[in-house]
Amino acid sequence: MTRRALALALLAVACRPRPDASSGSGPDPLGEARQALDRGQPDVALARLQGAATPEALLLQGEAWAKKAETAPLPTPPVAASPLPRGAAPPAAPEFKPEELQAIDCWERAIAARPELGAAHLALAKMLAPHALARHQEEMAATARRPGRRGPAAGETAPGALPGPDASPERVVREYHMAAQADPTSVPAVDAWVTFAVSVGRLEDADAGLQELLKRQKERPEPFVRYGDFLLGARKDPNGAIAQYSQALIWKPDDDAVKAKIADIYLGMAADHLAQQQWASAEARLRDAQKYVSNRNAAQVAKLQELQGQVAVIRGRPPGR
Repeated sequence: MTRRALALALLAVACRPRPDASSGSGPDPLGEARQALDRGQPDVALARLQGAATPEALLLQGEAWAKKAETAPLPTPPVAASPLPRGAAPPAAPEFKPEELQAIDCWERAIAARPELGAAHLALAKMLAPHALARHQEEMAATARRPGRRGPAAGETAPGALPGPDASPERVVREYHMAAQADPTSVPAVDAWVTFAVSVGRLEDADAGLQELLKRQKERPEPFVRYGDFLLGARKDPNGAIAQYSQALIWKPDDDAVKAKIADIYLGMAADHLAQQQWASAEARLRDAQKYVSNRNAAQVAKLQELQGQVAVIRGRPPGR
């Protein structure tokens, strides 16, 4: 057996339960393992939990392996055949480190034993998210190289068919969703869900997450501002964004930054109406903008006056009246 194969075998054994050890020995193996992890000693934590197979123990074992993965070297490609067959590509390096695979295995078994274990779902999502994002970016780049075609080209592997754990964007979103369901008060799980969904272009999932944040962060302006930014930037829905910014102002009426966002939208609408010779609509939007333009925002004041001047000229009346 090669040294690498032996090392992988030892790694596998450490995370597998023993028939005669379900929760470790001693007064509080879970507490001691947690303390070891807090001290940055994952090997000590794994030793303390060796043979433990409860969901809580598996969760901590996964955390220990994830900690080890942070400093573990990147996987190296397997040795290629020599000589390499004509036209064959050199073997690629494995996508996951052995330590990452161990962490994923522990968390998956913890979830199998306790499906509502939100911490395991969240840990899995965080571990898989960078891989899912990388796969998404590779797929987008491949699509850009062959516009008009869908699916993998000849010789390419579809992201969902790659070997190893399922690291598809769909699975990561699902794990974040399960983590959020397990703890109806958790904000970090939903926040991470939204951030990831936006990063992989899953706007429906991001929208659902932002609406969930509104339920969990009541009577605060921040989630409304964030939802408004999303509707404006990702959804291209200025009216929806205005509605959310207006909700934010209910909780913080003197927020000049939010008022400036609304003013910018109305000024943009007014300019578009002018370009389309829709004079009445342009005037209406300028009146809306004027309610939110602050004298301290010189750029917006100048833009408002410029557009008002254009309308005045078109209407045949002196500017400023």
